[in-house]
Amino acid sequence: MNEDRSQGLELADLRIAVLVPCRDEAPTIARVVEDFRAALPTASIWVFDNNSRDETARLARDAGARVAHVWLQGKGHVVRRMFADVDADLYVLVDGDGTYDAASAPRLVAALLEQSADMVVASRRDVTGHSYRPGHAFGNRALSAGLAHLFGRPCADVLSGYRVFSRRFVKSFPALSAGFETETELTVHALQLNMPVVEIETPYRERPHDSHSKLNTWRDGWRILRTMVELFSAERPLLFYGIGAAVLASSSVILAIPIVLEWLASGLVPRFPTAILSTGLMLLAALSFFSGLILDTVTRGRRELRMLAYLAQPPPFAVGPREV
Repeated sequence: MNEDRSQGLELADLRIAVLVPCRDEAPTIARVVEDFRAALPTASIWVFDNNSRDETARLARDAGARVAHVWLQGKGHVVRRMFADVDADLYVLVDGDGTYDAASAPRLVAALLEQSADMVVASRRDVTGHSYRPGHAFGNRALSAGLAHLFGRPCADVLSGYRVFSRRFVKSFPALSAGFETETELTVHALQLNMPVVEIETPYRERPHDSHSKLNTWRDGWRILRTMVELFSAERPLLFYGIGAAVLASSSVILAIPIVLEWLASGLVPRFPTAILSTGLMLLAALSFFSGLILDTVTRGRRELRMLAYLAQPPPFAVGPREV
């Protein structure tokens, strides 16, 4: 049996689930379902409706998708429900707004299998020149660069809503966020467990004129930035609190230098308030450092539990028939 045919049989033996979180996507949802059914004929298509006020759920069902409902508002809640309720070997997560390229799905799935990855991110390439709203492209680049700097691994498109996951990624993902910051959380989960991650550029189109984005530039951008800081403090506490300790200790030393010099020259300490402030800052620096040290131990324990949950699931390439 040649290698191509063997790979085809292996892919056919895998259970692939296409997960589509959406709210008020009636203009696009039927086409999204049809396009992904054509791109991945053996996959099951799941649409998770998040309190839509239009015909999204009915149109998705009429197009052949399985429809579930999530009543807690927010994309993060939807992703949590999807990952908990759907059982598959590979998961394709994609928004229901029709902006992502369904024809790229087989390429993304193949990349995950061929490179033994746990997450493949579809890095968006604007094919029309008008796909991003003003400020979104800059914000995405800034957030991606910031996350790469904080966690030490490059991320081309941290906010992409089009990804492919292995089962062990999905079943070890804690899914704590509530809104659009869930993409950031997905990326950090992979980075912290040192999972193999692949990024592939795919076409990205603008929304149809009768479809409207639920992303608020400033509100959701602030929430994503806040989530990055919270994840940084939770996942790398020694570095986070160590930076604070270094700033406090440096301020203490700067304030103390003239006091010490004056004391050496005259034997007097005339500026007691400054001396007290300098001492207090140094004590805070010590507290910050030891807090980071203690929290780092706790974080290592949580990371080990996530790693055990990750290792409890088989890799995708071990799911198919095995030779006896």
